Amino acid sequence: MQDVLLLNNNYEPLNVCSVMRAVTLMVKGKAEVIHLNGHIVHTAHTEFHAPSVLRLRYHVKRPLPQLRLSRHSVLARDSYTCQYCGVTGKDLTIDHVIPRRHGGRHTWDNVVACCKRCNVRKADKLPHQSNMRLQHAPERPRYIPYISLTQFMRAQAREEWLMYLPNFERRMKD
Repeated sequence: MQDVLLLNNNYEPLNVCSVMRAVTLMVKGKAEVIHLNGHIVHTAHTEFHAPSVLRLRYHVKRPLPQLRLSRHSVLARDSYTCQYCGVTGKDLTIDHVIPRRHGGRHTWDNVVACCKRCNVRKADKLPHQSNMRLQHAPERPRYIPYISLTQFMRAQAREEWLMYLPNFERRMKD
């Protein structure tokens, strides 16, 4: 079964939860169904149409989250695509555009997703020294979602969730 997008009562995305957690929230009257996903969930006594999007009936106050610089966040920001050759996949590493040896720092604007082949080719050189070019300039994401950045990027592939997710467009490098 698929995951369920959980919205605050003001329609702000709060979390992505399992269908079983979503059914529990529905049964307890804590959430209402906004969209169904077309599947049926069978329990011991009844069956439910599985939700795709739920909205809480009460407001949950949350502090603005801090976006941590991590391998998973960098890969999600770069859509699991090597920023040098464009190969897409899960078997990626991160690369410091300006290597630490050359004074580069571990910051959002110096770290990119990179396939292992390109990482070995570039080694500890600057991109122009390896005759490599970035497809997109790295930058700190402007939107910080309440759900994790990885979940947020995956959620954008779900058609029925798009209307509840803020628009996140990466500024393209010319």
